[in-house]
Amino acid sequence: MRLLLDTCAFLWLAAQPARLSALAAAAINDETSELFLSDTSVWEIVLKYQAGKLPLPESPRGWIPKQIEFFQLQSLPVTAEAILQSGELPGPHRDPFDRLLAAQALARGFRLVSPDCFFGDVGVDCLW
Repeated sequence: MRLLLDTCAFLWLAAQPARLSALAAAAINDETSELFLSDTSVWEIVLKYQAGKLPLPESPRGWIPKQIEFFQLQSLPVTAEAILQSGELPGPHRDPFDRLLAAQALARGFRLVSPDCFFGDVGVDCLW
């Protein structure tokens, strides 16, 4: 199974795994699952850290790569196509990070690990 982690799912996996649902934890821990982290999430974490809204044990530059390596996550780059598709998604949800993750999941056929119900509303296969 190809899983794209929502930003909160990545943060909880790395720092508060008990916050993951049992279904999400089982899918993440399934050795046949391929885990992906979007550059979108990296960007969101950096901005929230810089704004003082997200405490981390060290700067994102040091912390994020360690988590990616430890959890054996694959990087998912942001493409112009995903950006364009994010603007074409239906609905009033305005969070640009969520819209971009949804577009990436749709374009690449990922299951998105997220507690956010918005994703299902735009046709994303969510797992929580």
